[in-house]
Amino acid sequence: MSQILRLILCAVCIFFTPPARAALRLNLITIVTDDQAAWSLGCYGNRESRTPNMDRLAREGAHFANAFVTTPVCSPSRAAFFTGRHGVQLGITDWITPKEAKNGLGLPTNAVTWPEVLRRAGYRTALIGKWHLGAQPQFHPTRRGFDHFYGFIAGNSRSLDPELEVNGENQKLSGPHADLLTDEALRFIETNRARPFALQLNFREPHAPYGPVPEEDSAPFKNLDPAIPDFPGLKTAQVKKWTREYYASIHSVDRNLGRLLARLDELKLTGQTIVLFTSDHGYMIGQHGLHMKGNGYKVLEGQPGATRPNMFEESIRVPLLIRWPGVVKPGRVLTEPVSNLDTFASVLGMLGVAPPRAWKQEGLDFSPLLRGEKYVPRDALYGDYDMHNDGKVSMRMIRTDGWKLVRHHRATGKDELYRLTDDPGERRNLYDDPRHEKIRAQLQERLTAWQRSINDPLLREEK
Repeated sequence: MSQILRLILCAVCIFFTPPARAALRLNLITIVTDDQAAWSLGCYGNRESRTPNMDRLAREGAHFANAFVTTPVCSPSRAAFFTGRHGVQLGITDWITPKEAKNGLGLPTNAVTWPEVLRRAGYRTALIGKWHLGAQPQFHPTRRGFDHFYGFIAGNSRSLDPELEVNGENQKLSGPHADLLTDEALRFIETNRARPFALQLNFREPHAPYGPVPEEDSAPFKNLDPAIPDFPGLKTAQVKKWTREYYASIHSVDRNLGRLLARLDELKLTGQTIVLFTSDHGYMIGQHGLHMKGNGYKVLEGQPGATRPNMFEESIRVPLLIRWPGVVKPGRVLTEPVSNLDTFASVLGMLGVAPPRAWKQEGLDFSPLLRGEKYVPRDALYGDYDMHNDGKVSMRMIRTDGWKLVRHHRATGKDELYRLTDDPGERRNLYDDPRHEKIRAQLQERLTAWQRSINDPLLREEK
């Protein structure tokens, strides 16, 4: 072969060989349930809940043992998930009530979401399910980064025969809520399978009321005598009933997750699709004598159901499962602490999309951890919750591997300090214990420094 011919062949090969990165353009499916605690999944140790498809994600991907949220209620947590900023930085500090939504509260229009970034990068984006970040036109999902929306704008919807927004108009639909959302998700995937897509699937389940759900979801728990927390004075019968219903609601999500994973297999999209599964915050059914989340209320015999604002582990700890075929070693358990605040940076990191320089977000990119590369984990988690629905409370939290400090601003005698290493159930409040004055002061110094870094309005109020 002549030298000229060899040069021509080399040039042809170089010209027609696509760049390596172009061949690796991945799809993304992020699934967020509502009010699902980490303790409710089989892969997190539950032996009564039935979550075979969630467990499948853990088996085929990465299972984060220490995943947390910034705020233990819906709207501020979802805002952090999408923007990488704390709710207090965005002006969303509690769940958005219908009245607040009507009066114009929502995700600030100058806030950048990672779906917006992906759409600009050429992804086809969709939100199917719950939004709860503003009801006025300027806050609509299609103006916040999503090409397609099918779901509900407010905080909750019926589990059966819901009213959902379809093609821009509200329609009364027939069928189980989780099934309807999954049907639409499957349609979106099939329609967009030939191009990169990013699908956000937000189930209402297992939010209360937990039912009704199809018989196939409730039947496994009909005769279950569930294990419940050991807490003095707990309303045992009520807590067991709620637990059975909670598991049934979770099963309806798991069953539909199975449908979605099966369709990815059928369409041969599994190998090029990252699937991330998590929840907007944790949940309690009897833990600490409470029901629900950061605005939980007491379920104790002979006591009124008073609200108990909290940052307990069960309220802030969430499941986080990520399946990334060909990158994440199957069955990997990651113990490094991560936050839903990290979603913005990590989604872009996994997909190789550059973050916008003009948007300062607070999260860490944990995608190197998934790749098995060098990663420096955070040494503390911070939380914020300004309750103004059902009471007025302002909490700030710092959590390290061994300790948790929760400050209750605007309140006296409510501050909390727990040594998590020997009191994981947070039963012994050590805040006023003089033996721990030094660690309390150290944690407070770090917490105050963090508050300054985010320009926390509480600091200005307390001057």
